Amino acid sequence: MHPPTPSLHFSSLLSPSPPQLQTMVTCATNGFGRIGRLVFRYAWDDPLLDVVHVNDVCSLESAAYLIKYDSVHGTWDKEVEVTEDGKGFTVDGKLVTFSQEADFTKVDWKGKKVEMVMECTGKFLKVKQLDAYFEQCGVQRVVVSAPVKEEGALNVVLGCNHHLLTEEQRLVTNASCTTNCLAPVVRVIKENFGIKHGCITTVHDVTATQTLVDMPNTKKSDLRRARSGMLNLCPTSTGSATAIIEIYPELKGKLNGLAIRVPLLNASLTDCVFEVEKTVTTEEVNAALKKASEEGVLKGLLGYETKPLVSTDYTNDTRSGIVDALSTQVIDGSMVKIYCWYDNECGYSKRMAELCHIVAAKYIAGVEPEFKYE
Repeated sequence: MHPPTPSLHFSSLLSPSPPQLQTMVTCATNGFGRIGRLVFRYAWDDPLLDVVHVNDVCSLESAAYLIKYDSVHGTWDKEVEVTEDGKGFTVDGKLVTFSQEADFTKVDWKGKKVEMVMECTGKFLKVKQLDAYFEQCGVQRVVVSAPVKEEGALNVVLGCNHHLLTEEQRLVTNASCTTNCLAPVVRVIKENFGIKHGCITTVHDVTATQTLVDMPNTKKSDLRRARSGMLNLCPTSTGSATAIIEIYPELKGKLNGLAIRVPLLNASLTDCVFEVEKTVTTEEVNAALKKASEEGVLKGLLGYETKPLVSTDYTNDTRSGIVDALSTQVIDGSMVKIYCWYDNECGYSKRMAELCHIVAAKYIAGVEPEFKYE
């Protein structure tokens, strides 16, 4: 249904492309895990972004091997080789230098003339920590692959609040994968029917914050994540529902939710339940979601599917979320239930690469971005 290997395309849903870019923005990736590597793949194909460096605590050999080969998303269609001098790896002959610093301030970002960092470690989530990029490292902009819920950072969901990006906002985040799935659905329901309150459950694939077999978990305090992620359904927390208030402040105190981690590697599902202000029918809810998927700011970000598909059908789907129209329900005229699928790795990473492009174009290169959601 979808291509075996993700690649960045400037799709027809966007405004017409401007003339060929005459400049490139020098970028680097800090953190080369699941999201860091996929963002790297997408960013590599962006003619505006010149990715020159990767920093991670893994070995150079692991970094080069895992950017090329991916058990879920397929083998990358680029030639990747470790350099003979051990200073980095090449992608189709182009050098990407590599470092192994747990403390990112020890990386020579200035010497590499890095203008923007794609911060994908998931570890630096405080404004004070991230400010070191600007104050000590000479970086102009930082885009983070996780929400930073503090003043001084802007959490962005493309298609929902990207209009809040400004010249002054140097630190931005791509929120979370589930927030990117949920926020477009919230937008449609809020704007068409009003939301009194709601609750979501994300049926989410395993991540690296869980253990493969039962053993102490040093990454999370939640004891359930110490149990085998490949054998158990694991109820746990999700910040996606409360994070929606970072996107839609008027919903503060009105949304919350939980997660269930399931023993699958990819493609998740968000179960959205809202009490709405208007009396509605299932047909009206689906009509509003379908319309939003076909026109306006959410076109290409929000999908709408009437076929009886399952999770594997959404692997490598780069949309933020895809409504499972067959599952939509309305109870007693005002309780709305919606299932929304998402590839929690590809969809999120594609959005982050697009956000990096927008930030780099508008605030570093001074050109019009090719991604415009209007």
